[in-house]
Amino acid sequence: MELMRIENLSAWYFKAEVITDLNLNVGLEEIVTILGSNGAGKTTILRALSGVKVKKKGRIYFEGKEIQSLRSDHILRLGIAHVPEGRGIFPLMSVNENLKMGAYIRSDKERIKRDEEKVLGFFPILRNRYHQLAGTLSGGEQQMLALGRALMANPKLLMLDEPSLGLAPLVVADLADIIVQLKSEDVSVLLVEQNSEMALRIADRGYVLENGKITLEGIAKHLLDNPYVKEAYLGA
Repeated sequence: MELMRIENLSAWYFKAEVITDLNLNVGLEEIVTILGSNGAGKTTILRALSGVKVKKKGRIYFEGKEIQSLRSDHILRLGIAHVPEGRGIFPLMSVNENLKMGAYIRSDKERIKRDEEKVLGFFPILRNRYHQLAGTLSGGEQQMLALGRALMANPKLLMLDEPSLGLAPLVVADLADIIVQLKSEDVSVLLVEQNSEMALRIADRGYVLENGKITLEGIAKHLLDNPYVKEAYLGA
């Protein structure tokens, strides 16, 4: 079943159009990845979907409802959480306080506590760092915190922008495993990732974005075997 559908989305900053007539969809309990080089427009797509810092036209449907005109806080309340590139944690707050900030739209205290325990189960190192300032964490730990904070909003769709950037291979592998686990928690994932091989190995479907337009789409494992994708994105 379909969770999000994007129809003829164009997005721009000032007068420079970055995304042109983009069509894309994400299903329930599905991982969808967007591949593309730097400057292709991947981050702009996520910003347009979450209502952040970009002008846009076109239609965006979430659970059948048009959301393209909604403010970012309303989009979050519908169940769309965005983890931006660079993580965006609060460095002078503790791990505990960052996680609680992720749940600021919620009032169901018992479920918030259960969800926090679930997040700490995903990322045991955060339990050990619970009262530590977020700015003192390692890069991998900060990425875990950013992901955990987004999960505290109890999202139906989690949008991740370059989550593996700057992380050690072992940390990237752990992160990939957790993203896959989210499907069993009824969370769909829209993944923007320059580590194309990792993204395609964990995704169900993928899109290739070039110069603001989708040039290729398909089942992820088929894209892994696609000669053009191999040459352009997998270093083959």
